[in-house]
Amino acid sequence: MTRPQGPLADPAPYLAALADAMRDADQPTPSLAALERTCAATLGHILFTVLLRHEATGEAERFWTSHPKEYPVGGRKPLNPTFWTDHVLKQQRPYLGNDYEAVKAVFFDHELIRSLGCESVLNIPVVWNGRALGTINLLHEAGWYRKDDIPLARTIAALAVPAYLMLVNR
Repeated sequence: MTRPQGPLADPAPYLAALADAMRDADQPTPSLAALERTCAATLGHILFTVLLRHEATGEAERFWTSHPKEYPVGGRKPLNPTFWTDHVLKQQRPYLGNDYEAVKAVFFDHELIRSLGCESVLNIPVVWNGRALGTINLLHEAGWYRKDDIPLARTIAALAVPAYLMLVNR
């Protein structure tokens, strides 16, 4: 599948829906559901996950997933010091990997990722007050994500901050 240039859909109505979802009760579920819909419509994904960073334990916890069988909510993994943790969590920069080698270089579960049809990744740190609270993780077929996706992805991540703060501080 060849992806068209730019966002898949006009981001404005999806960003507005995400902002509106933050007004709903029973957070963070409405916000995270809207976050996934926004990412699907504007950037696309086969696999979508929300990871929370637990600085005190040095772990990441999966709190939302599009594939609960393969990537169940509540799963935790250590955030070992790697290129990825330095780049995404310490430097707070998005990670864009557009082929299987880029996925394999940073994810131990690269074979499972590939089995889902994913060979590209866009990880966006969710940052508040100088602190990376976690990441939004989008995975798709090879060559899917582009550098020009990053400004929109960072905007979406900024709108996710309230949900992440709620989760981190629970």
